[in-house]
Amino acid sequence: MEISKQANVVIFKDGRLTYNNRVILSGNNDSPILFLGSGKENLKMYRGHFKIKDYIESRIPLVIDKVENQKDTIIIAFKSQDTTYIKLAVSLDDEGRLIIKPILMDGKWNRLWLRLYANQDERIYGCGEQMSYFNLRGKHFPLWTSEPGVGRNKETLTTFWADVKDKAGGNYYTTNYPEPTFISTQKYYCHTTSYQYADFDFRNTNFHELQYWGIPDQVIFETADNYIDLVAKLTNLLGRQPVLPEWTDNGALLGVQGGSKRVEEITQRMLKKGVKLAGIWCQDWEGIRMTSFGKRLFWNWESNEELYPNLKEKIKAWKGKNLKFLAYINPYVANDTEMYKKADTMGFFAKNKAGNTYLVDFGEFYCGVVDFTNPQAFSWFKSIIKKNLIDIGVVGWMADFGEYLPTDIVLNDGSNPMVAHNEWPMLWAKCNYEAVKESGKLGEVVYFMRAGATGSQKYCTLLWAGDQSVNWSLDDGLASTIPAALSAGMTGNGLSHSDIGGYTSLYGNIRSKELFMRWAEMGSFLPFMRTHEGNRPSENFQVYDDDEAIDHFAKCTNVFVDLTEYRHKIIEENATKGTPVQRPLFMQYEKDDEAYEVQYEYLFGPDVLVAPVYEEGRTDWSVYLPNDEWIHLWSGKEYSGGEVNIDSPLGRIPVFYRKKSRFSDLFKSITKKYQ
Repeated sequence: MEISKQANVVIFKDGRLTYNNRVILSGNNDSPILFLGSGKENLKMYRGHFKIKDYIESRIPLVIDKVENQKDTIIIAFKSQDTTYIKLAVSLDDEGRLIIKPILMDGKWNRLWLRLYANQDERIYGCGEQMSYFNLRGKHFPLWTSEPGVGRNKETLTTFWADVKDKAGGNYYTTNYPEPTFISTQKYYCHTTSYQYADFDFRNTNFHELQYWGIPDQVIFETADNYIDLVAKLTNLLGRQPVLPEWTDNGALLGVQGGSKRVEEITQRMLKKGVKLAGIWCQDWEGIRMTSFGKRLFWNWESNEELYPNLKEKIKAWKGKNLKFLAYINPYVANDTEMYKKADTMGFFAKNKAGNTYLVDFGEFYCGVVDFTNPQAFSWFKSIIKKNLIDIGVVGWMADFGEYLPTDIVLNDGSNPMVAHNEWPMLWAKCNYEAVKESGKLGEVVYFMRAGATGSQKYCTLLWAGDQSVNWSLDDGLASTIPAALSAGMTGNGLSHSDIGGYTSLYGNIRSKELFMRWAEMGSFLPFMRTHEGNRPSENFQVYDDDEAIDHFAKCTNVFVDLTEYRHKIIEENATKGTPVQRPLFMQYEKDDEAYEVQYEYLFGPDVLVAPVYEEGRTDWSVYLPNDEWIHLWSGKEYSGGEVNIDSPLGRIPVFYRKKSRFSDLFKSITKKYQ
């Protein structure tokens, strides 16, 4: 049985479904394609961390009953014994995409398992932002937005103490940004149009098992001859991030807080030492509160006159010095604020089952959840962004959180919070996007988010990798931001960055000078450069307190500015074609088998290879180079492919550029400038 459209061909024969010569489904009575079942989940949330248990009451393997062609749609019916329980409607849309739509025929099942064909050598990438593994084969990945957790590795002491003291230890799969979207080395993408809890299991040699807690709307596939075209097709479907504002090319965003006077003093010290700054990022613009976790922000979403008197005029003054001002906001309002009292009387917060405002514990203070399913609440919070940020001259902000929607909450539109939970980051992104667009500021304003979902591709101007620990750990330190960016890029989000120096300082983890300097080096080769003081600023190293570190940071920011012409090109590619700025080596070197397993190096566009040093005390570094003609950026020495060992003292992050790059003159000028 065959259907075709625009040179795309689907064939179903003998239990095997192929799409453009890729086997998508393959099964028989002994190896089913589909299972239906029922289960009862148990979820407990504590400050954004979820304990999820599922009791499976039934799981029934289904066999193919009959297959028929109905108006260019292949209908595959699945049965158990004599009952047909579900059908898969297989079709091609107007773009030639393969659409598989499950249609439940009998029973009230709330679990579905779909097995996709796999081969032994296949690799899988994506599933949102994954920080421990880039190639997902060999693991399963629950897709549920949450706090990633501290440490993110149950074998580490940091995660042990996080679990024991604060119920806050993560695991390899915990992430702010999961998404049921992946790319296979069979050169197809698979995307599920559903926000249901899912668990994508890539452990079996012969199949990938996609588990859904419900019946998904549809599963979409598309193929291409290469990965660049494949990501272009994926982002045609999901949307693309816009280019960054030009003012971001002027240097780093200095994360600093403590009020206008302190911010001014530190900023001037940095500028006098030659640090290139595009602006200042003051997350405490709305005030602070102190907790056992450290310095937290006062979630009232209007400028704090004590710390930042007459902020609107001060922002104008900074703008006159070519410094932009960035702030902070999230979609919750603390219940000890005036803003909360006013919004609560208007019914703008989600409710509990008793009909009262649901209060979420954020760690020694409680907040109402702005109910984005309530059109009036959505419009109200957009107005807060417009009036209290954009109208006073704020040109960017951290749009934090989005992961905390409880599953026992009652929403205005009556939707199921088990589904709305994974959708919430998209709604939060959309709120920001519409506020900026309606203010006529698209292209001028940038907001960065850690939480994500399907839709972030269009509505989120920039990702950041979340709250990494201020240490050298693979799962939660500097290194983890690399697979995070690569996996997000393979899911259609090619603009990402991270807190230079990390954020979370707990259980004895204290940021060192060396860690900050290594992180800053990597920041030079990212689309956006921004520092953070961390959750405990006074206990951790701060760049502005050390002349040597300031000089090092000045070099990093100057390199960032030097790369503007090249960075423009690759950011434009992301906006027009979806090609990620940070991309895996195999995206440009498909025939290089080694490149598919490299997760701690990245290509910065097509012509620059970056291998950040992520171990303490190292002055040399082993780098894998695909087969090409490479030039070491700092020495000008030429290399070909393979493993090379490079002298890598502080200030000389391993970076290579392609000899045949059309930007070679630009790269040569950087070599000459810093030799």
